[in-house]
This record gives sequence, C-alpha cells and structure tokens, in this order.
Amino acid sequence: MHYVVTGGMGFIGSNLSEYLAKDHDVTIIDDGATGRYVNIKNLVENRTGNSGSAEGLDNSVRFVKGSITDPELLKKEFEGADGIFHQGAIPSVPRSVADPARTSNVNIEGTLNVLIAARDCGVRKVVFASSSSVYGNTPTLPKVETMCPSPLSPYALQKLAGETYCGIFTDIYGLDTVALRYFNVFGPKQDPNSQYAAVIPNFIKKLLNNEAPIIYGNGEQTRDFTYVKNVIQANVKAMESDATGFYNIACGERISLNNLAENIMEILNFHTEPIYKEPRAEDVRDSLADISKANNAFNYKPEYSLNDGLRETIEWYNI
Repeated sequence: MHYVVTGGMGFIGSNLSEYLAKDHDVTIIDDGATGRYVNIKNLVENRTGNSGSAEGLDNSVRFVKGSITDPELLKKEFEGADGIFHQGAIPSVPRSVADPARTSNVNIEGTLNVLIAARDCGVRKVVFASSSSVYGNTPTLPKVETMCPSPLSPYALQKLAGETYCGIFTDIYGLDTVALRYFNVFGPKQDPNSQYAAVIPNFIKKLLNNEAPIIYGNGEQTRDFTYVKNVIQANVKAMESDATGFYNIACGERISLNNLAENIMEILNFHTEPIYKEPRAEDVRDSLADISKANNAFNYKPEYSLNDGLRETIEWYNI
C-alpha cells in the first residue's frame, strides 16, 4: 500500500511511519513546526526512492516538507495514496490556550484541507488523530463514545470539530473516516524538552537527572496512559477495517500521577519526593476510557501494559 502520514515528524507520527515502512510505501508530510527531523532521519535517509533499503525491502519512505494548511500540496501528495493517517496538528492544550487562532488554523482548517484532498484524490480512507480532551471534565467514568462532548480548551474544541468534519465527509461524500480519541499517549521520541512536554517524559527527564518530578495539583488526578505501540496498532487496524466513526484508544485502566511517579522511580531505582505546584485550570481531573467499541469494531486490544511501556520508554530516553 501507499500511505501518507501527516505530521510524520511528530512523536506519534514518526513511530507510526516507522512501523508502516516495514511493509508499505510511506510519504511523510510535516512542516517542522512541532515535529523533529531527528525522529525520521534514519528512516528517510536509509529508505529513499524505490530501490530498497538497508534491510533489503522494496518499499520507500519519502519526506515532503510542507503544511496541511497548503491544499495544493496535499492534493499533489495524496494522488495515488491508499490511505491517509492524519496525525498533523499543533498539539497540547496549553499551546492552544496561548494561541487559539494559530492552532485553529492548523487543527481545524488543516483537517478540512486533508479531507477535501483525500476526497478529490479518491483516497479510500482517512484515520484522524483526535483526543480524549473532547470529553472535558464530565465526572462519569469510564468515558464512553455515547457521552456528550464537553471541551474545555481550544485544542479540545478543535479536535471535536475535526471529528465532526470527518463524519460529514463520510455521510455526504462517501469518504471513509475514523477518528481515534487518544488517551494520554507516551513513548519513545516524545520530546521532554518542550515547554509543553507531557507528564511522562517530564517525569523521566527529571528523574534521570536526579531531580524531583513536578506535579501540578495534589497528584491524585488520574489518567489512562496509553503506550504509543498500542496507538499504532489501533491506527493500522482502523485503516484496514471497514469501520467508520469515532473510538476511544487507551488501555482502559487509570493511575494517579502520584502512583505514576512512584512506578517510574521504582523502575529507575531512584526515589525522591515530588515537587507540587498550583494546578493548571485547563487540566482534566480524571480520565478513563471504555475501549469496547474499538474492540468490537476492529479488534483493538492493548498489547502493552503501562509498566511495559514505561520500561521501554525509559530505556529509550536513557540511551
């Protein structure tokens, strides 16, 4: 197959591109706004053209520097593609709060551009990276897809708008689309140095430097952390299936940030007291997913537990 990955230099996009390249031709589109070329450098430079790779495979990987805000570029690169994995976005809730206009241009208008180009090029399916943030702070747990969304940030609203556009393009134009609501994804290639870095790379970075991790709030807030290899599995299975609609992608288990810090310290054999700071207003209190819909639709079953993922992630950061 020939697949296009938007945002392919990003954390999830680069891991997904690496997996897909084992068996398929892959075109990565990224403008470098938040993604990092180092995430795909070996993949692209060892597997160019159609002449094979260091592994002796015939499939190719192409990198195209460009933005999903460029409709003409998308139409050119989507021609002949079998499917689009739309990971491209300006991620993070705090970033959207700081700059709602710019993030909206990329996350909403960019997604619309992707869908129009996919429709016009006759692409079979688009798998869209959505977010559990669309649920907001609704107290009911676990989060089920039938619940009414309640976004609390521009980013959450932008992802919900992307989901809605996906559904409309399926209903009106017959373009198959799937939106995957990711729950707190973590793993190798996640940038711990960004000011918007997620909690797990932040904890790992601090502890590897023999520093105390920083927790915003009292640490009793909970998350359903999802290892990136589980997310890759969900993307591939969703693409290969006949499923459409939106689905939770998580592990179906939650852990407090205090216990998360303890787990990481236990793996690293380094123990210290976390530093507690004022909670952030835009943060969700608790998160837990019901993943039965994805399991029924395309046989999604998490293959990696939280601690399995933590060990692999720590090993990657510690190299």
